Amino acid sequence: MPNVHGTPIWYELLTSDQDAAQKFYAEVLGWTVERPEMGPPGVDYRVGSAEDGPVGGIMRMPDGAPMPPTWLIYFGVDDVDAAVEKAQGLGAVVHIPPMDIPDVGRMAFLADPQGVMFYVMRGSSNEESRAFQDGMTALPGNGVWNELTAPDQSGAIAFYGALLGLRQDGAMPMGELGDYAFWFAGETRIGAVMPQPPGAPAGWFVYFSVDDIDAAHRRLEAAGGKALHGPSEVPGGIFAIGSADPQGARFGLVGPRKKV
Repeated sequence: MPNVHGTPIWYELLTSDQDAAQKFYAEVLGWTVERPEMGPPGVDYRVGSAEDGPVGGIMRMPDGAPMPPTWLIYFGVDDVDAAVEKAQGLGAVVHIPPMDIPDVGRMAFLADPQGVMFYVMRGSSNEESRAFQDGMTALPGNGVWNELTAPDQSGAIAFYGALLGLRQDGAMPMGELGDYAFWFAGETRIGAVMPQPPGAPAGWFVYFSVDDIDAAHRRLEAAGGKALHGPSEVPGGIFAIGSADPQGARFGLVGPRKKV
């Protein structure tokens, strides 16, 4: 895939109940969910698509997995093997070494020096991934913001800057919590990194676009999810909700508040 090095190119939900998750995200995000011929051989891998293309996969967690249901991010890189070698030199742990998935691409599964998990990938397609889009122009259902909560904010900025070329530029003060520091891949602002608040989990938190935050809030609760915080207004005149699906995977919703 020709996306800029360091751009999120795919999202993946590891869940304890694929059928329930498929139904939930179809109702909340408007995804069409199918089972294409992709993913590791012999694995039930389901793909959720927004109006303009695939966004993320839904996969059952392995039995005995040492983590709760969670959303993960695939970051596009120019060379997976070189990225893994560099990540190890920077203190990352390799959970799945570089491997090829036929007709999909080459990928590896890592944990950063603070234990946060993520993928690196080079897709085999000649077309750009549209899974992540700039939040100001995205259609409903796409990933639009990627937020990292890190025990060591400066360490995370250094690691992902060296590995993925993410450029930290600008920040929003959060009082005693510190700064909410923005990240860019090339010229596109893809998200932010923030210090880990007391009692909050470390990790990546993905926000998906919706066309009406209040309607999405109603769909979320009707489908069995819950709002963890929000709707809260964020810069740009839009609103965000931190959410959890019925299996406990955390994610966000972001969009405008439509006038009645």
